[in-house]
Amino acid sequence: MALLWHLSFVLVWNFLGASAAIFTFQNKCPYIIWPATSSGAGKPPLVNGGFQLGPAQAATINAPTGWSGRFWARIGCTFDPSGKGRCATGDCGGVLQCNRAGSIPPASLAEFTPNGTQDFYDVSLVDGFNLPISIFPSGGTRNCGSVICAADLNRACPPELVVAAGNGARVACKSACLAFHQPQYCCTGAFNSPTKCKPINYSQIF
Repeated sequence: MALLWHLSFVLVWNFLGASAAIFTFQNKCPYIIWPATSSGAGKPPLVNGGFQLGPAQAATINAPTGWSGRFWARIGCTFDPSGKGRCATGDCGGVLQCNRAGSIPPASLAEFTPNGTQDFYDVSLVDGFNLPISIFPSGGTRNCGSVICAADLNRACPPELVVAAGNGARVACKSACLAFHQPQYCCTGAFNSPTKCKPINYSQIF
């Protein structure tokens, strides 16, 4: 329990079989977050793409058979009664319910592709980092391990990658690709192979 308390955004994934699932979102932050969802394969977004979750609150979402997609958490959001506004990180176009819009990086992502026989899931920082996020599978017939990304990388973020709020607080950490748009950081062009695109000081932080 002490470990969970230090995590910020926790997803408990319950397998239902036939690739359906139940996702339980747990906010371990001492402040409000706004989880967001984006669906793949042309599927409609879960809960219209986003909702609010207060400190120590939890919410459960049913994912239908055939669903795949990603989740992320937005912070520092303000929305008017119509659901329009903005977030300091993870914004999806200035709306509470992201519908089919993805996150504006940097944002920590939880990605899922359940297919009923072999399910895939991960925490991805390819778009940078804004909050610690972890996945705890439950049920299923195989030894499905937890994915725990509990470190606050904003504290170790180099100044040239930092995204800061208006008060100067560090709220996110860009990837080097996002910050510099150079092939050697994005593994593109002449660096588009594992032999050419090696880990560097920036990627090793993540």
